[in-house]
Amino acid sequence: MYTRSLKPPARSFFLFGPRGTGKTTWLRKEYPNALWKNLLLDEVYLPLLGDASNLRKEVEALSDNSWVVIDEVQRIPTLLNEVHDLIARFGNRYRFALSGSSARKLKRLEVNLLAGRAIERRMFPLTSAELGSDYDLESRLAFGSLPDVSQDREYAIDILSAYVGTYLRQEIQQEALVENLGSFNRFLKIAAIMNGESINTSGVARDAAVARSTVERYFDILEDTLIGFRLPGWQPKLKARERSSPKFYLFDTGLARAITERLRDPLSDLEVGKLLETHLLHELRSAIWYQNLGGELSYWKSSGGLEIDFIWTRGDAIVAIEVKSSRKWKHGYSRALRDLKMHRPTAQCYGIYRGESVLKDGGVDIVPCLNFLSELHSGNILK
Repeated sequence: MYTRSLKPPARSFFLFGPRGTGKTTWLRKEYPNALWKNLLLDEVYLPLLGDASNLRKEVEALSDNSWVVIDEVQRIPTLLNEVHDLIARFGNRYRFALSGSSARKLKRLEVNLLAGRAIERRMFPLTSAELGSDYDLESRLAFGSLPDVSQDREYAIDILSAYVGTYLRQEIQQEALVENLGSFNRFLKIAAIMNGESINTSGVARDAAVARSTVERYFDILEDTLIGFRLPGWQPKLKARERSSPKFYLFDTGLARAITERLRDPLSDLEVGKLLETHLLHELRSAIWYQNLGGELSYWKSSGGLEIDFIWTRGDAIVAIEVKSSRKWKHGYSRALRDLKMHRPTAQCYGIYRGESVLKDGGVDIVPCLNFLSELHSGNILK
């Protein structure tokens, strides 16, 4: 078992993360004596679905300073009303860990999110820091970083194929998120092919043979179930207000290759670039949440065609990151970063590549991927 970087809060919290990222395992390790409610189990789910007040009755029988874990809380959103009432009446006498792999029902039903009485945390696939000496970049690009995949590499293809078949298709349909599984499957494959690209809703609708409004809803479903992430375009106002369509990324490289049925193929030069971006985005998002950094992640594309893969901003701080799959850094790779540095001298600019040498290019730090990840998770990059 790998030690996770997420630190357990001392107060009630929501823990969101895609299915299979290790939320339940982490919660059982951190709260071994908690009252546990796993809503994936029918014997737990059905009684609470019939009468949510059963939770309150059990909690009020607990001793002071007890923890209560509700796993997959989105399955019965009305339980949050009971949790809210218990916190309002008893304060920290009872504390709650509320996990979920989908925020869709909570958002759509506008349920009680405890009025700020519970903070939010996120769980991601394993990071390079958590994997330690087991971390291998090429393997992460090919098979991703889900804990089950990392701990049982012999069956990585089977595990990822089952994830796509069982969860992304069957469970999403069973939760009534989609009615036509055929159209969703076509969309899902196209979304995986365009992983790391700007979203062209009309183009995806045409290729998937569904309405544009359906494509927009499907993208919402992937984001709400934490399977996908829309990276917005940054508006730095350097020369003019520039708007860009968001880019779409799946949360795991192995998942992207599983959906496109490429797991049995060796990594190709054509796919490595976007997979490396996807992997770096996973590491950046993990660091932001685990280090509680806040700020905003985006990308930048200028009207002149210059583009920077990732921009992190918080207040006046700007960190710009360009990712290249090449093993040699070319001067031209730094062009957009140098342009940003010229207009924003205080910006920290990094070029990340698969080579081995640390370089300097006109105020831009060129860093091997492994070096960058080590510094990132040590808290030396985003600050």
